[in-house]
Amino acid sequence: MIRKQVLWFLTVMIAALVQTTWVEQIRLMDVVPDLTLLVVVYFAMTEGEERAMYSGLIGGIIQDIASNYTLGHHVLCYVVVGYAAARISARMMTEHPAAKAILVFCAGIAFGILSIAVAYVQDPSVPAFNAIVARVVPSTFYTALFTPILFFAMDRLFKRRKQWKLTGGLTL
Repeated sequence: MIRKQVLWFLTVMIAALVQTTWVEQIRLMDVVPDLTLLVVVYFAMTEGEERAMYSGLIGGIIQDIASNYTLGHHVLCYVVVGYAAARISARMMTEHPAAKAILVFCAGIAFGILSIAVAYVQDPSVPAFNAIVARVVPSTFYTALFTPILFFAMDRLFKRRKQWKLTGGLTL
């Protein structure tokens, strides 16, 4: 139990630290994937709202400290998106890779719009629509492309196995 908690904490911290430092190495046409968002959505799908929100809190704090944003900017966005993703994934079949990628894409769009809305409230001179079109949408597509790779690695890391329910309550 403790091992799983420590592994979760380290996973979120490493994703947030990589997001703020080394992710620039995989920049493609001025767009980078959001690894912290992927980790938050992964835990939203596998562990539920509470774990997703704590993942958003930890990842958001690390990103707020490492960037020049106001403290709490990323925290608010990741926590809200993590909660919403967990509530949505609880009501849908999310074992198919396309469903996971679509959920990550929707979470990325929601995160981007919420993040720009918070930035716009703090400084109304922020070009909100331009930022959504030029930065949020391409970044979200790039993040969604990483979904199968990262989710596969996280499933292996946390030794999560698929269980197929048969009629009569038997599991394989």
